[in-house]
Amino acid sequence: MSEIKVWTQWDDLTAPAGITLLSPKNFPLDSSDLSQIDFYVPLYMGGAKALSYAAQMPNLKTLQMLNAGYDDALAYLRPGLTLCNARGVHDASTAELAVGLAIAGRRGFPDFMRDQIAGTWNHHRTGALTDSKIGIIGYGSIGKKIAQNLSGFEVSITTFTQSGRDASLTIDQLDAHLPNLDIVILILPLSDSSRHLFNAQRLAAMKDGALLINVARGPVVDTDALVSELNSGRIYAALDVTDPEPLPAGHPLWSAKNLLLVPHVGGNSDAFEPRGRALIESQLKLLAAGQPLEHVVAQG
Repeated sequence: MSEIKVWTQWDDLTAPAGITLLSPKNFPLDSSDLSQIDFYVPLYMGGAKALSYAAQMPNLKTLQMLNAGYDDALAYLRPGLTLCNARGVHDASTAELAVGLAIAGRRGFPDFMRDQIAGTWNHHRTGALTDSKIGIIGYGSIGKKIAQNLSGFEVSITTFTQSGRDASLTIDQLDAHLPNLDIVILILPLSDSSRHLFNAQRLAAMKDGALLINVARGPVVDTDALVSELNSGRIYAALDVTDPEPLPAGHPLWSAKNLLLVPHVGGNSDAFEPRGRALIESQLKLLAAGQPLEHVVAQG
């Protein structure tokens, strides 16, 4: 049996017999024969460029993402190619950030930070996470982790999914509940049905003072409609993702009112490295043994 050639950013993984590890150190993608690669793990946070190399790998059998989201990888599917995501790797970090954004948004951290920079002591009453009615839109592994983390607070949680699985409500029931939610957390995959799920109509339906948190994908929210709603001063938002992304200089979101913006760091914490490495090592064991891979999300 010929060696299975695997390209990943880590050159020191524990790989079973039958696996040859390739990495930036011994196999730079811009100057190597990419037809040799059987299993490709795009560089984490490498963006569109890292993913685009898959199109230059004619013998590629598996495209293994290090993200939970995989909408941008679907364009590279072809017959014989399996797409896997990193379900579970980012649950802890992304859920942690979502809760942090909820606390920061409700307790007015952005205003306090601006006051600190200005040297202004501006004591005032803030909102609170306590007693908030929270809607979690998307109830996969990360959504469940967010709900678990929030369970230690005195809040009420309603979850929504497309299918209504795991005792959640279906998304077509969202509009009936939206006007009563203090916090809305978006953590659903980007698809044709979720693109601009939060459009001008739904943003307008949010209650006065409500907080929208997006740790999903930027296009789940209509950016122009959000900027307009934020600048009215009526609602708040905390975004880990944007559309477009990266957010270009001068974009209206940068100066929008009532906004806390972080640069897509939900999964990119110290917790990523050990979990990401463990996922790839587990997949390589299955690959070498001829067993089905985990976290298969699409087949070419």
